[in-house]
Amino acid sequence: MPWNRRGAVRTAAAVALGLTGLAGLTGCSDDSTPSSVASKAASAVASIGAQATGAIASATAEAGRKLDNVKNGVDAKDAVHLGTPAMDSGGRSTVEVTVDNTDGSPKSSAVQVEFKDEGGNLLDTVVVTVSDVPAHKSATATARSNRKLSGGVKADVGTALRY
Repeated sequence: MPWNRRGAVRTAAAVALGLTGLAGLTGCSDDSTPSSVASKAASAVASIGAQATGAIASATAEAGRKLDNVKNGVDAKDAVHLGTPAMDSGGRSTVEVTVDNTDGSPKSSAVQVEFKDEGGNLLDTVVVTVSDVPAHKSATATARSNRKLSGGVKADVGTALRY
């Protein structure tokens, strides 16, 4: 469940610098001296970085709470397969989660899906439950990010518990 703060800050810095550059080009700033622009950019980076860090920390904490509620769960990460991430009509990242129940009785699974950028930095994490999968069968569910994610997004299984 670890997230990469350096990656979140790096992404926020790139966005802030791009926005600062656009503001300077369009003349939206009253004070366009180099020191003023740099100060505003640093402030924007700090603000965006804090928001990104907070969103990831919140999502990670919520995923942890959901997994902590699973009683008598066993590691089932090898029985989970993820499809190719896509974007839904609301702009959020989604991925199909397939769970294979190798047990002799119906089981449910809680699967933590980690949405990452192309560099492997954590962007978001969610837990999806696949309930009552029949013995020796498979079932699917869709994991959906908590917020809109941009750029190339990939998905990995963080934790998977069968219960």
